[in-house]
Amino acid sequence: MDTLESEEVVYSNNFGNLDLRNFENGRLFIFDGDTLLGFYNNEEVSVTLYDLPSHNIVKLEVELYVHDSWDGNPDDGIGGPDYWYMKIDGQEVLRTTFSNTPCESTFCFKQSFPNDYFRQNNPKTGAIRNLRGLCLFGAFQNYTTVYNVSRMVEHFADSVKITLGDELLQTNTLNPICDESWSVGKIQLTTLVVN
Repeated sequence: MDTLESEEVVYSNNFGNLDLRNFENGRLFIFDGDTLLGFYNNEEVSVTLYDLPSHNIVKLEVELYVHDSWDGNPDDGIGGPDYWYMKIDGQEVLRTTFSNTPCESTFCFKQSFPNDYFRQNNPKTGAIRNLRGLCLFGAFQNYTTVYNVSRMVEHFADSVKITLGDELLQTNTLNPICDESWSVGKIQLTTLVVN
């Protein structure tokens, strides 16, 4: 049985101090009174962290905001699937989908989260809160869905590059970033020694 020898939060950023050190494609904006990293559509953002203590596992936690008309899993070549992913040192550790659509008896675009794609879960499964939309549905409640996304992976190096990104499909809109986007409220990295 594995034993946790030590754990240390080595990075925690909720962007309240406007800190974008070591970010690539980092930008900030205000949403619902909070400073968020974003917003993004068919883009990646990454941060590289240096001088990590000795460890054999890292735990990455991201507070993810999914804005407006994400369609989840439909593989119709028009509105989906809408992928979001996390990478650690270039290795994909999560590829999933999200859906902000209403779920009615005759219409329900499923999502994969909290599992990897192609799991079929109801829209907003695993959400921690719902807020108004950002752009296309900015006047409507429940069109920004907030999730805590977390993964633990084996890791030994004294630096780590965290990459967050998406592959959103929206052939039926003239303004893709207003139709679907995402932001980040917090990134936290914990190093662990497990024997």
